[in-house]
Amino acid sequence: MHNPVPDQKPAVAGAAHPWSYWHGWSSLGKWSGLVLLFLIYFPLTWLALMSFSERPLSGIPLPLTLKHYTALFDDTRWLKPFGASLAIALLVGGICAVVATAVGRALPKAASPGRVLLLCLLPLFVPGMSMGAALFIFLRSVLGVKLGFASIFVGHFVWAFPFALLIVLVLTTRFDHRLVEASSDLGASKWQTFWRIEFPLLRPAIIGAGLFGFLLSFNEVLRTIFLRGTETTMPVYNWTMAASQQSQVPIIFALATCVLAVTLPLLAGAFWLLYARMDKD
Repeated sequence: MHNPVPDQKPAVAGAAHPWSYWHGWSSLGKWSGLVLLFLIYFPLTWLALMSFSERPLSGIPLPLTLKHYTALFDDTRWLKPFGASLAIALLVGGICAVVATAVGRALPKAASPGRVLLLCLLPLFVPGMSMGAALFIFLRSVLGVKLGFASIFVGHFVWAFPFALLIVLVLTTRFDHRLVEASSDLGASKWQTFWRIEFPLLRPAIIGAGLFGFLLSFNEVLRTIFLRGTETTMPVYNWTMAASQQSQVPIIFALATCVLAVTLPLLAGAFWLLYARMDKD
């Protein structure tokens, strides 16, 4: 006698991975994002608040005062390091944007793009202290370069360039090269093709590469310590003042707040013009 086979429930897609269909993933992602935003922006807000505090090292915001800002603007020693950092950062950002664009356009057409990309990204995985010491020995002992702003620029460029290249590669790897071929078939020169077709499409990545280069250079400390010689940049000045004299820490708080008040709105406006405004257009 034939025994009937028990009814089997049809396999449900994803039954083997019930966690993939957990309804709490969206809530977890939302709260994780909120926690991350809190960890990023609350310390910055607290820093700005404590720069107005009578006793900032106590962690108590009240009573409020402007004496730290008065002391900051009465002491002009920070102006030279600030100007040096600004000039170096602008130069590093501009060179990073140009070089990253050139390499990013040529890399997809290279015979071994993976190897070239690995060589360009290696500075990301080298500790800053090791890279600073290596550049110190190479520039001073091998090339005989006098340490100063030129050596600082080299160290900052080596550090910032891989980040700039990654930003450019995000667009160049998705670039439709048929547009370039069509432009060439229509008789346009290479310069016309780049300026009228490639540059408008790559412009957000180019400016983003420049911004990243600027920010990484402006805030660099480890490599600068080895390469600065007798020169001083803004991050090194802040670090020196905070480490040597506890009484200078409130002034450093005020100076850091002023830098944030200028750079954050500028960067927010730049990214809005690059992405939000361009998407609407």
